[in-house]
Amino acid sequence: MATIHQIITREGIDQARHKAATKHERALVEAAYQVLTEDAEKIGFTYSGFALTSLPHKPHTDLVWRREGHNLTLLIESGRDRAGKPIGLPYGSYARFILLFLQSEAVRTGSREIELGRSMRVWLGSMGLSIGGTTYRLVTEQAKRISHCRLQFFMDRAGAEVMRHGGFVDGTISMSDLGDQQSLWNDRVLLNEEFYRALRDHPVPVSTSALRAIGPRSMVIDVYIWLAYRLHALTSDVAVSWPALHSQFGSGFQLMRKFRAHFIECLDLALAAYPDANVSVGERGITLHPSRPAISRV
Repeated sequence: MATIHQIITREGIDQARHKAATKHERALVEAAYQVLTEDAEKIGFTYSGFALTSLPHKPHTDLVWRREGHNLTLLIESGRDRAGKPIGLPYGSYARFILLFLQSEAVRTGSREIELGRSMRVWLGSMGLSIGGTTYRLVTEQAKRISHCRLQFFMDRAGAEVMRHGGFVDGTISMSDLGDQQSLWNDRVLLNEEFYRALRDHPVPVSTSALRAIGPRSMVIDVYIWLAYRLHALTSDVAVSWPALHSQFGSGFQLMRKFRAHFIECLDLALAAYPDANVSVGERGITLHPSRPAISRV
């Protein structure tokens, strides 16, 4: 299925679906088809620090999350409620989609004040997250965790702090449980000033069509953002070892062989959503080749 985009283009979607023999291959076909048939390219943004580190993928019992990326370390600490009880760390695809919305709007408008209201519900819906029932509860929980957590970024060079004891937002992203769909979200929220400055100075453009095709798969989102950040800037091939990949993406995997198998599946889906990406997989790791950007910046 490595040539899935070529199969769809040359033989059509029906033939591509017919050739897909497994659930994973069928997912690749649908993701690639969705990206290839998108009428208009739409751009989103994320801070480059999240191309090198990431949030947890699953609920995390510890109150501090630490991830190492290339020359960068992320620390996130759980906030607490009025009684002093830990609220928990943000995790999973819903937390990522909320943050992607906030960051995209901040870069698009050039302001750290983000209008919420109906726009956030519509954007999340466009990512395949219908705000209702269980999804409503999960999104609300992740919004609360994002609102209260604290974060720091450290550069390896002399341990310099990029962001010091900041947060994602000043205030709270909260939802009203009224029946009015137009009033689900508070009117506005402010991105933390330090976080906004870092985002403004180091944004990574991503394709919202690709994110929609990926859907609620948190590691695939992370791999896609990493590729979007790294590939277009390369002037020559770069090898990345399995231990290095495990350090960045392998939270929850103790055995390298299990991580490797899972990562390759996630990489397949990320590549299906990024048709111009040029990546090869080998015994020692993967090789990144210079590629066209994930989206044409406008």
